[in-house]
Amino acid sequence: MIVGIGVDLVDVPRFEAHLARTPRLLARLFAPAERVLKPRSLAARYAAKEALIKALGGSDGVHWTDIEVTSEPSGRPVFALSGETAATVAARGITAVHLSMSHDAGLATAYVIAEAGSAPTREDTA
Repeated sequence: MIVGIGVDLVDVPRFEAHLARTPRLLARLFAPAERVLKPRSLAARYAAKEALIKALGGSDGVHWTDIEVTSEPSGRPVFALSGETAATVAARGITAVHLSMSHDAGLATAYVIAEAGSAPTREDTA
């Protein structure tokens, strides 16, 4: 059952300028393996993290560097959650998180769908 949907859109040149003005944001927002990526890829990952927070319904218990966007061998983007963020997601009963992201024409976007176990039946709530 879908329990949350999140979407985010990032202006890549504006995001790149913001990182240039405030270099410490790189360490605050991204896991070590992400920090070496090009700005357009970082912008897409930032959008993915924002979309995840929206799908979760808020940022309580979520830490930026506990959210890493990696890729499956096929190239499909996936979240690698760790620390308190992984515990928070599990505590909310979320069993799957789906991610799609893209960047083109100076924009980066990401969509996230969070799923939990099946919906309670009438018998479960009675």
